[in-house]
This record gives sequence, structure tokens and C-alpha cells, in this order.
Amino acid sequence: MKIHKAGFGVILVLLIILTLINVPLFIFATSAIKWVVFSFSMGILLFVLRFFRFPNRKVRYADDIVISPADGKIVAIEEIEETDFIKEKRTQVSIFMSVWSVHINWFPMLGTVEISEHFNGRYMAAWLPKSSTENERSVVVINNEKHGKILIKQIAGAVARRIITYSKVGDKVSDGDQIGFIRFGSRVDVLLPETFNINVKIGDMVKGGISKIAEIK
Repeated sequence: MKIHKAGFGVILVLLIILTLINVPLFIFATSAIKWVVFSFSMGILLFVLRFFRFPNRKVRYADDIVISPADGKIVAIEEIEETDFIKEKRTQVSIFMSVWSVHINWFPMLGTVEISEHFNGRYMAAWLPKSSTENERSVVVINNEKHGKILIKQIAGAVARRIITYSKVGDKVSDGDQIGFIRFGSRVDVLLPETFNINVKIGDMVKGGISKIAEIK
């Protein structure tokens, strides 16, 4: 288990703050107070370290399979008309990531990045349907030579305040490539061509880079 690079800055700032709080307490405060604060500080640090964990996963893509781009719970599967980028009917699969999930986002399939854009917005609870179009979000569209265009949305939630997107237009997806990272609770939508069968149902728990969410009909 490693720490993801998205967490380096956050962890450094947190360590400085916790040091500034705890060192004076260990010099001047009573034993009871300093140990209570120290225990609370260690709990915060361990939580943040766990949040930014980078599990050792071997992400491999297959021609006719779509893998989950994120850890979390399937909260929506619906047919929609995508009107902004692809402008076609798509099957949308939505994955909600709690603060306990791994928050790395992987590509769901091989392809070439055609669109990578960020949009400011609201911070509603990420499991709400409107969060897909009204919350802060990043949109990435990849073009798979065999199956066409797949759209992925990284969506901020009520707690998430920072979407990190690494993909750039023209990038060619290789095994294990990451779309990005979302800090502290969020959602990822995958909009798939109707030529795919969905292999998950609402309520299923999935793992990013591992779980199969769809395959060719």
C-alpha cells in the first residue's frame, strides 16, 4: 500500500498543523489534556493517510469489457440522452464513493482522450441525480476504436471540494492509467454506448480497475 501523490500536499500541511498544536501542549499542558489531543490528532492523521491510500492493483483492459473507474456503490443505472458532448443516447452507470472508498479514478477502457474539461458548480450530495449536471465536475471523453465514445464524469459532492484530472486531449490510454482523483467523497458517472450489456445492478459494490461493469452484447 502506497500514498497517492494527490495527498502529499494535504498530508504535509496536516502534519505541520498537528505538530504546532501538539508540541506546546506536551510542554505546558497537563498529562490528561495532552494525551487526549494527541490521540485525536493521530486519529485524524490515520484517517487522512487511509483516504489517500494507493492500493497495489494490476489494471488490465480487455477489448469487449468495461471496468469500473472507481471504488464505491452503484447508485444509478439509467438510459439518458447526452446533449452536450456525445449527443446520443447512452446508458449511464453512476458510482458513489464514500469517504472510506479508494478515491483514485481509472479509465474504464482503452481509447484516445478527445475531451477533457472542468466545470464549476454546486456541492450537493453526490448521490442525488441533479449532482451529475449541477455540481462541480470534470468531463472526459475517450474514443475506443472498436466501440466508439465513452464519457466519464468526475463529480464533486457535499464534502468533496477538489477534483483532480490528469487526462489531457490526445492522451492514449494504457493499462493502469488514471483519469484523476477526487478528494473526500464524490461520484463518477460512466456513459456507455447501448451496444453494451450492464453487468451490475443498483446497490452493488465495485472496485476501481477491477470490477467488470459492462460487456459487449
